[in-house]
Amino acid sequence: MDGNGKTLASLKRGQKGVIAAVDATDPLVQRLMVLGLVEGAEVELAGSALGGDPMEFRLFGCGISLRQEQARSFTVSSCESVD
Repeated sequence: MDGNGKTLASLKRGQKGVIAAVDATDPLVQRLMVLGLVEGAEVELAGSALGGDPMEFRLFGCGISLRQEQARSFTVSSCESVD
């Protein structure tokens, strides 16, 4: 899935990315897509628990926690800042 090697799981705290592709073969990933984790959505890693799992992301002004296993299903591209 991660042809360029960059997924939500590879983001660092405070780093933003735009979802470029989704591996929706897992039913849990399909449910996450309903919550807004779809291609084109801008996501920021807010933090993670000790050991890195789960990870908390900001999406559309809300927080959502994902396990690394699911986060690897979302390929991201770098997000250009428009500050």
